[in-house]
Amino acid sequence: MAERHGVYVTEVPASILTPVSPLATIPVVFGTAPIHMSKLASPPVNVPFLAESWEQYKDALGYSEDWENYTLCEFAFSHFQLYKQSPAVFINVLDPEMHKESVNPSPVTLTSGTGTINVQGILINTVKVSSTGQTPTDYVRDTDYTLSFNSAGHLILTAKPGGAMIAESSVNVGYDKLKPEDVDSGVIVGGTDGVTGAVTGLEVLKQVFPRLRVVPGLILAPGFSHDPVVGAVMVAKSRKINGNFNAQAITDIPGNQTAAQVDKWKEDNLYTDKAQFNTWPRVTKSGRTYRLSTHLAGVICQTDAENDGVPYRSPSNKALHIDGIVLDDGKVVALGPDEAELINAEGIVTALNFIGGFRSWGNRTGAFPDAIDPQSSFIPVRRMFDWWNNTIILTQWMYVDDPANKRLVEAVVDSLNIRLNGLQSSGFILGGRIEFNKQDNPKESTMNGKLKFRNYFTPPSPGQELEFMVEYDAEYLSAI
Repeated sequence: MAERHGVYVTEVPASILTPVSPLATIPVVFGTAPIHMSKLASPPVNVPFLAESWEQYKDALGYSEDWENYTLCEFAFSHFQLYKQSPAVFINVLDPEMHKESVNPSPVTLTSGTGTINVQGILINTVKVSSTGQTPTDYVRDTDYTLSFNSAGHLILTAKPGGAMIAESSVNVGYDKLKPEDVDSGVIVGGTDGVTGAVTGLEVLKQVFPRLRVVPGLILAPGFSHDPVVGAVMVAKSRKINGNFNAQAITDIPGNQTAAQVDKWKEDNLYTDKAQFNTWPRVTKSGRTYRLSTHLAGVICQTDAENDGVPYRSPSNKALHIDGIVLDDGKVVALGPDEAELINAEGIVTALNFIGGFRSWGNRTGAFPDAIDPQSSFIPVRRMFDWWNNTIILTQWMYVDDPANKRLVEAVVDSLNIRLNGLQSSGFILGGRIEFNKQDNPKESTMNGKLKFRNYFTPPSPGQELEFMVEYDAEYLSAI
């Protein structure tokens, strides 16, 4: 190589933003990844992986443009490349030991010692290369040939100089390849093995905090969350994670439903929980099609990061990095505010191309309109309650098992009231306080080490309706 002598600078595209507050906004995403392209010796399967950058994601889980088969790639591209957010937890359920098929050896033509196998999902460690003669010779990887993947995820076979394969113009290649189409709702839901105790699918959510020390904030499964079974389990698993933490599930309503059908589909399939944020339909950007849940997560993380990690602002009426709104079949959806309002009224978040370009549109959780109280029906209020509840657990855990005396009570009350006063002065809440009341703590409870604190907490609701009363005032005629 040429000798270098001097000062050199290499500019790297921005892909990492340091998270301001991981407590409310870390997405945990379930799906399938092209792990045949992973650079790790043991790619993560049914194990939570924390990625803090685009490159880290690609190195660990691989990347493919085939988003229908490799659903985690859609989210990773949107999260790191479009919305410039970090980090996110990815749980790949595509298991190369289970979801694979064998392909018999077939000829591959070599041009100047190189051949390409235009197949997705080839497991590189299963590749076998042999000569095409009547008495085949098995070639040895890294001695006679090397293997690599191109940007499309196709395998490149290259004869090594000095190896036994260097003079061949054609060789036979056999291999195993991934079958992502075998991953269905049952695989995403997963469970716990009664014999080994191994957990799979959505059950892995309970391992996120013990393994990574981060609290799940948003639960997603793009490409699968429109399945009612998956949607129901996502919501169930988002509550009392590890017996303590609460998150929210962002689910998709199928893009084969029209605007006139989404309300009935939502009710029929019980997408009606306060911890569920429903999205419809799909969206596009630069020729790629995304689930709206993917983009809503990006908007939520971006909005929280702009507000010190406190989720008090609604993700509604925030810019989406998209250039179109479509159904599954590619038909363009062009909603006006009046039509989008009807969809919002059913507890569904949609996208709107109106004033300010493409925007997310909708403040309501899946519980609306059956539930109308703010902490059940408004997305930012629901998120603030979950965020504050998780904050209490994380900050007050240090006092567990300390002597149950006046000093402990004062420490808890003072620390939380100081935090609440700070939130109020910053405009994140309208007000809040912690009390330790005698009536809540009878002697039978305190003597058994049980202390109960009462918390009053009021986040602001989103100002989703601004009404102006315009009147003709004849008094101004005096100016004539």
